[in-house]
Amino acid sequence: MFVDVLTRNWGWVALRGLVALAFGVLTILNPAITLITLVLLFGAFAFVDGVFMLVGAIARRRGEGRWVPWLIGGLVGIGAGLVTLFKPGLTAAALLGVVAAWAILMGAAEIAAAIRLRKVIAGEWALALAGALAVAFGILLVAYPGAGALALVLWVGVYALVAGLLLLTLAFELRRWSRHHPLGAAPA
Repeated sequence: MFVDVLTRNWGWVALRGLVALAFGVLTILNPAITLITLVLLFGAFAFVDGVFMLVGAIARRRGEGRWVPWLIGGLVGIGAGLVTLFKPGLTAAALLGVVAAWAILMGAAEIAAAIRLRKVIAGEWALALAGALAVAFGILLVAYPGAGALALVLWVGVYALVAGLLLLTLAFELRRWSRHHPLGAAPA
């Protein structure tokens, strides 16, 4: 069952949330960082977040078929991180495109996963909201490509901060749920 995979790996969800929070706080506290620093920070964040999501998807999945949205989201994050890290000379417009595509695809994967959880746990709204926030963030970047580097830094920081809080909320709801429901038990 999909919820079993998530509850067994709630720590990976929490770790994703903590990394997003740290990235968001660092970005907001130092908005004057250069665009190249932002490129490298985003690349590292997307890569690490993708690895955590990928590991969470495949760790002890026991033949589950419903881990695919997490797998896709993890691969997208890793790909966005690698592209960004190996092409640090990207222009601001190209960076916006990479960040926007990553946010929209990651958000869609999170929404798909939340839909699968909606009948099982009460905290699925946090994942759905994190996914919707990611999609909205990506659309804003596409809609306003002329935004300055400072605005991009702040948008990325705020997004990461809020998404991190939502992922931590989900992780602790998964942890709470797993303590009250034995793994493999049918949902009530």
